[in-house]
Amino acid sequence: MKEKKGSKKFNFKMPHTYVILITIMVIVLVLTHVIPSGEYDRIEDSVSGKMVVVPGSYHTVETKAPSIFGLFLALQQGYVEAANIMFLIIFAYGFVYFLTKNGTMDAALGTLVKKIGNSVQLLIPIVMIILGFLASTMGIYEEVYGLFPIMVGIFIALGYDAIVGGATIFLGVSIGYAAGTTNPYNVAVSQDVAGIPLYSGMQFRWIIFFVMEVVAITYVMIYARKIKKDPTKSIMYGTNIEGIPNRSLEDLDNIILTTRHKLCLLLFFGTIGFLLYAVLKLEWYVDEIAALFLLSMVVSGIISGYSATEICTTFIESTKSMVSSMLIVGFTRGITVLMKQGMITDTIVYGLVKVFSTGSKYFAAYGMLIIQNLVKIFINGSTSQATITMPIMAPTAELVGLSKQIAALAYQFGNGYADIFWPTACALCCGLMGVSLDKWYKFVTPLFIIILILEFVFMTVAVTIRY
Repeated sequence: MKEKKGSKKFNFKMPHTYVILITIMVIVLVLTHVIPSGEYDRIEDSVSGKMVVVPGSYHTVETKAPSIFGLFLALQQGYVEAANIMFLIIFAYGFVYFLTKNGTMDAALGTLVKKIGNSVQLLIPIVMIILGFLASTMGIYEEVYGLFPIMVGIFIALGYDAIVGGATIFLGVSIGYAAGTTNPYNVAVSQDVAGIPLYSGMQFRWIIFFVMEVVAITYVMIYARKIKKDPTKSIMYGTNIEGIPNRSLEDLDNIILTTRHKLCLLLFFGTIGFLLYAVLKLEWYVDEIAALFLLSMVVSGIISGYSATEICTTFIESTKSMVSSMLIVGFTRGITVLMKQGMITDTIVYGLVKVFSTGSKYFAAYGMLIIQNLVKIFINGSTSQATITMPIMAPTAELVGLSKQIAALAYQFGNGYADIFWPTACALCCGLMGVSLDKWYKFVTPLFIIILILEFVFMTVAVTIRY
């Protein structure tokens, strides 16, 4: 046997999400024994009816820090407190899962591809807008993983490269997810934790959605035209893509949009439309929205011709892939419970307020944005980041004279747009599109800088208009 030459490179493997969360819980437990316990006085707001902190009322208190057993007790209590959000996530995903399994999503894509014919470059804006809309409203993300080989194969076969096909999927869904309008996984969770009316401030987020999507689409289109004109300018030039089949438009010709598929698409957009109406006009909250998704899921099963047993088994099947994400919500809520038991949350808020108060409100908003971007490196999960950071950031914003909505916006920006850059977030999608991280960074870094600048611009606008 031949010996391998050269030194062995150190390969860092990111720990499992639960390992990271357990580590955070242990750190928090230690901090409850180190950081002084304290709290702000709170009064009921006459407008919202919610409890708000009284500025300048912070004071230390005597309390017993949680024990090791208290850590596990906090975890149990966290699951109980987060039950409504957990089932909202389960039912929302179940609805999308039914539409994916019954072929509605594939048929819609196949029909779209056939209608535009050889003008395949139009797939870039069309697919990015559609995926962005679905991510912004329904919170789809992992559901698009199966589209990577299809789009990459199509664009390679038609003279582009893997980056164009992969970026069309990855950037489309990531940009939409970050600018969530009714996204149950980031907007609903962050606003619920912050004590903000569910889906409030939606109009401003729609503006952000359109601006960011236009920027991303323009960026991809410019790159696509450049390499179509001169293939040697492709970042992937001379690189063989293994595991990605060459696909053409003909591969999708056998996909037919049936009457059942059309009815399911009508149900999907009808659900989104009614959801927007119910939130804005009927003041629906988490329980009602979860029930709507559950109802739509059952109706989609009936339209698909499923029996009662098949509907039940399909729903159970959908939950299998969401158990981990659902449990993370309760897990991270347990961290919040632990901090409350040790009464250190307000102390940390007090410390941040002292730092942010040294500058203007804009300085405080920018500081929260930077913190959320950095936190994303270590927490690769929207619900995890929301439930860990929002209990601190929301009251901090309130005490420095900003709205909690600003804190939620900083979280959305830091959590969502960083997905396209930090390796802990984008490595999987790069693997699915067959593009190495170094080549992806060469492509996406200018765009990420542009988006980061726009984040600061929108934060500035948000503070100015008192969002």
